[in-house]
Amino acid sequence: MTNLTPKKIVKELDKYIIGQTEAKKSVAIALRNRWRRQQTDSTIKDEIMPNNIILIGSTGVGKTEISRRLATLSGAPFVKVEASKFTEVGYVGRDVESMIRDLIEVVIKQIKSEKEIQVKGKAFEITQEKILDLLFPINEKLDGQQETVDRNDRTKDKMRKKLYNGDFEEKFITIKAKQNPLPMMQVMGPLGMDDLTNNIQDMISGLVPKKTKSQKIKVKDARDILIQEEAEKLIDMDEVIKDGLTRAENEGIIFIDEIDKIAGGSNGSGPDVSREGVQRDILPIIEGSTVSTKYGQVHTHHMLFIAAGAFHVSKPSDLIPELQGRFPIRQEMSNLTKKDFVKILTKPKNALIKQYQALMNSEGIKLSFDSGAINEISKIAYEINDKMENIGARRLHTVMSTLLEDLMFEAPTLKNKKINITKSFVKKTLDGIIGDEDLRRYIL
Repeated sequence: MTNLTPKKIVKELDKYIIGQTEAKKSVAIALRNRWRRQQTDSTIKDEIMPNNIILIGSTGVGKTEISRRLATLSGAPFVKVEASKFTEVGYVGRDVESMIRDLIEVVIKQIKSEKEIQVKGKAFEITQEKILDLLFPINEKLDGQQETVDRNDRTKDKMRKKLYNGDFEEKFITIKAKQNPLPMMQVMGPLGMDDLTNNIQDMISGLVPKKTKSQKIKVKDARDILIQEEAEKLIDMDEVIKDGLTRAENEGIIFIDEIDKIAGGSNGSGPDVSREGVQRDILPIIEGSTVSTKYGQVHTHHMLFIAAGAFHVSKPSDLIPELQGRFPIRQEMSNLTKKDFVKILTKPKNALIKQYQALMNSEGIKLSFDSGAINEISKIAYEINDKMENIGARRLHTVMSTLLEDLMFEAPTLKNKKINITKSFVKKTLDGIIGDEDLRRYIL
């Protein structure tokens, strides 16, 4: 984060997301402020609150993508939850605290993977010695037989060199691999009691000893299994959990989607009865509270919360005032234009056209699009969005899949390995889509 300035963050986001400059600036500043807080004097560090953001805009304009790319860029633990899945305590549904438990699971897995990379070299060396012992079992040192021991050591050194040279990769060895004692077991607990259910399952799994199964497999296949087992032995899980809790509390990002679905008042009955209750349950988590997880107590005071919603029916002001106050930064995201669609198809690293070119390349086909075709695809996508539901950039997926449907189907049998998509081909293939009154099949 030291070199990841707001300008650099925006520049990186530009590689994947078209437009939405103001939203990118807001999230870049919020991310940089977390690093700035870590550099401050300890007396004020705990007083600096995160810049929680609420992104307002139609579906498909890049709300989720900005948050996800932000987390990937910084290496921060990230979870996406949907506000509509939560219900007030007492109703059937997910408990709002489950978002924190989900984040902890993500960060523990993240740190464990990092630790595995650190110990991989040591685990590899231990594994090589294990494989050597399995390939060439040598009697242990016996008193008065030093000459035999020395000869065995020399032989083992020769075999070790051959093993490292890959001479024994196809040989078979018998290993004992650990098995999950309860592979098919599921513990069904009360709805919304995710943590209780997980704790019960972990407790039962811990009571049953892990079984081992003998397998006769090739050295090259056994190595990966043994390295994984040795790496797990070398990792201190207490340290992983301690680091995980610290990282979640200081670097965790939680993206709450569809927050507009819990906005608006309720008449006290019907399916919307718990909307305001959900807001009140989410409030303490965002303003800072302590949540119990199976790994220990987690403080949410310095986690970054990014909320998003289309707010077609409701408005941000329909949220309860206390919750509004916890999202000091509001950023409206603009609808995508035809020019934006052209850029989305071509500019990002993961642009749709690049994706389809990669797919067709797997069949040995070189696919290309001329500028007229790209403009026509963008125009059709924009006009369908204008006439029907506006689903933003996702409309391009629909139009592209419809355009290339026959080509993708026939690809394995095509003799012409160079195909250029032209404007006339686009118009001919997609003719009538805009005028068709029944456009349901083109709506995701």
